[in-house]
Amino acid sequence: MHLKKKSQKGVILLTRIIASMLNKVAQKYPEKVFLYEGERQVTFREFDKLTDKLANSLKNLDLKKGDHIGILALNQMEWLLTYFAANKIGVGVVALSPRFRENELTYMLNHSQAKAVVSISQFGDFSFADLFMKLKPKLSTVEKYIYIGEGFKDGISFQSLLDDQEEINIIDEKNQVEEDDLSLIIYTSGTTGKPKGVMITNKSILTAAQNQVEHFQVTENDVLIGNLPLNHVGGITCTIMVALLSGSSVVLIPFFDPDLVLETIDKYRVTILGAVPTMYLMMFSKDKFKKVNLDSLRLAIVGGSNLEPELAEKISKNIPNAKLMNLYGLSECSGACVLSNLTDRLEKVRDTLGVPIGDVKVKIVDQEGNSLPAGETGELVIKSDCVAKGYYRDEDKTKSTFTSDGWLYTGDIVTLHEDGYLSYKGRVQEMFIQGGFNVYPIEVENVLTKHPKIQMAAGFGVPDQFMGEIGRYYIVPKPGHSLTKEEVIDYCQEYLADYKVPRQIEIVDSLPLSPAGKILKSVLKQEYLEQTGLGNDQ
Repeated sequence: MHLKKKSQKGVILLTRIIASMLNKVAQKYPEKVFLYEGERQVTFREFDKLTDKLANSLKNLDLKKGDHIGILALNQMEWLLTYFAANKIGVGVVALSPRFRENELTYMLNHSQAKAVVSISQFGDFSFADLFMKLKPKLSTVEKYIYIGEGFKDGISFQSLLDDQEEINIIDEKNQVEEDDLSLIIYTSGTTGKPKGVMITNKSILTAAQNQVEHFQVTENDVLIGNLPLNHVGGITCTIMVALLSGSSVVLIPFFDPDLVLETIDKYRVTILGAVPTMYLMMFSKDKFKKVNLDSLRLAIVGGSNLEPELAEKISKNIPNAKLMNLYGLSECSGACVLSNLTDRLEKVRDTLGVPIGDVKVKIVDQEGNSLPAGETGELVIKSDCVAKGYYRDEDKTKSTFTSDGWLYTGDIVTLHEDGYLSYKGRVQEMFIQGGFNVYPIEVENVLTKHPKIQMAAGFGVPDQFMGEIGRYYIVPKPGHSLTKEEVIDYCQEYLADYKVPRQIEIVDSLPLSPAGKILKSVLKQEYLEQTGLGNDQ
């Protein structure tokens, strides 16, 4: 089934099936460059053909509709070839980060029931091929290991799948894909310590991207920079899918490097930059910032964390030709759902998240779920075709977050103003955002307490001028054991993504407990605020 919507100038009519959408764009802009990667350029038509070939090879590996395939790679061509090829035959993609290590990869691949994995064989000094060799006995459903690059002993070469000369025959598979079929699983950390697999569909991701294209008036003349991770909605939806629906181009950056981003904006005359606050601060701190020409930028978008007024002023001053924009979104709504308006003055962007976009409806509710009038503060709840279909293999969390009539409880506290703008106030739960990445302390605590010397651990996010927030953890050693902060950090680096590793550690003799034995984090946080003076009334 295909659904078309009216488009603004420069925006292609939307079909809510990814394979059909790519084919339509390839027909309309056959020679237009879709992706730049180093010295390589790939047009929309070339990309469509390459993904047909890869889809055929995946089919020959016995991957079929309803199966899942994991992708662990940088922001590179192979990531996107795999994603679009898998979607063409109805195979859902499990997005994995090169920052992940044993704990995260074992859980996510097993929980998602992935049948195959595509991974870079090595990154720097770290061998993912060796890691997967070690993990094989623990990965109960993975049958095929496909490696990008060289240096692996047991697996399939990604390039060999593209070199396969067998006749392409995926017409039946394409015709079986429907708009509500799973496109992507993105894992977000949960308060229970177990990540939740957000089920993003063909319809939800394309709706989110279309809403953004129309709101920002993106056209085929725009050039976006792909510096946000593809395993997050900021990279795959707000960058790649936006470019697809508008016929614009993306310059891929393998991973965020402030010097490379600045050089790329200058060289390719990038018009749209999306980044988290930390990225902007890193770019502004570089000597190269004063040497490059950023006049081509028409939009400077800030997402992933609250935009501080001081940073808003700094971006506006340092990139004067670009319109500063706020972007609010989450994996559960497949991308952006609230954005600044193109006509907003700096003060409006600085003080609000923006307004709901496209088909997004919002309401503010109290703790009992009752709707609140404008001017009140409560949890933001949204309804749109961009809302994901729930959490994979987790009915309880799905029911508590996604209602049967289509509303999504975001877990974020906002104020809805009379003019329709939203102001961000905080989070319902204790998740904090470090450098644009979501971190839930309970996940880190669960790893910490597996250490043979650690008895108890408790953590929370604290303010940091550069990262926005960082993790502060209190650790009680087991009786008779001594522990150093360096030991704790080294241990965490082995089992956790680097952005989850504690930045502040306090070794203590005990933690405050409730009568039921529950650690009272509120007491710890209050003590911290009093010690630092952050708890004083303004």
